[in-house]
Amino acid sequence: MRYLIPRRRFLRTTGALALGTGLAGWSRSLRAEQLAHGAPHAEKLGWRLGCQAYTFNRFSFYEAVDKIASLGLRYVEMYPGQRLSPEQPDVKTNESMTPAVRRELKQKLAGADVHLVCYGVCGLPNDEGACRKTFEFAKDMGIETIVSEPPFEALGVIEKLCDEFEINVALHNHPEPSRYWNFQTVLDQCQGRTQRIGACADTGHWMRSGINPLDAIKKLEGRIISFHFKDLNKYGRQGAHDVPWGTGEANVAALLEEIHRQGIKAVFSIEYEHNWENSLPEIAECVKYFDKIAARLAGA
Repeated sequence: MRYLIPRRRFLRTTGALALGTGLAGWSRSLRAEQLAHGAPHAEKLGWRLGCQAYTFNRFSFYEAVDKIASLGLRYVEMYPGQRLSPEQPDVKTNESMTPAVRRELKQKLAGADVHLVCYGVCGLPNDEGACRKTFEFAKDMGIETIVSEPPFEALGVIEKLCDEFEINVALHNHPEPSRYWNFQTVLDQCQGRTQRIGACADTGHWMRSGINPLDAIKKLEGRIISFHFKDLNKYGRQGAHDVPWGTGEANVAALLEEIHRQGIKAVFSIEYEHNWENSLPEIAECVKYFDKIAARLAGA
């Protein structure tokens, strides 16, 4: 006799089986609601839209990957120190992950069709041995760009390693008084150096420092490697927070128009630092707006 299993019970059962065989991340991916469908028009412009995993720092890295996949996005920027998974909360994402953990992480990414492209914000001290460990980790994981705020005196060592490993270092701007809060400092430190050293342009942190991101992007022409992309409800620090792109004070459409004019082909990491526990619906609005502007710029 053939027994018919109701669909809901089948999904619950198969989900339980997956958990029982250690495929918790896989079953969560299957159940994740598709809130957006990526940014296909942006891809045509050479723009790769993904998420900085810090957006989901209340969750594990594997859960962050599932959330990113649920937005139709295929790129992630890892940060050091996130819990690896609900099953391995004591394992942290950083250069010290064992070869076995790295293999498992690569399998997780491949299964979700999410690519690890950037890593940071991490330390790069004026110590070639310590920096080399980070570059070796990046090479092993297929990371293209290390995001950091290194001391100025370390840039000579970093430049050497950038060219040796063929990996970029993007100088990130946390708000004033951090080392690179002013885009002019980035320009000054990049002068005369390899093109593999440039800016990780954090639009929201510029706003927190009172800098218009459009002005900064124009001044950094030729030196932007990647973005931590944000739109805030206001300039300054007091009461400022992330909002869906196009609804805040950053003038996201104008930023994207300028980026397109410059011909920048970059990774845009969504770093949404608000409504931490339930930010996916707002991030989905960012994805849709981004691709809408990209479609217009691409003439679609």
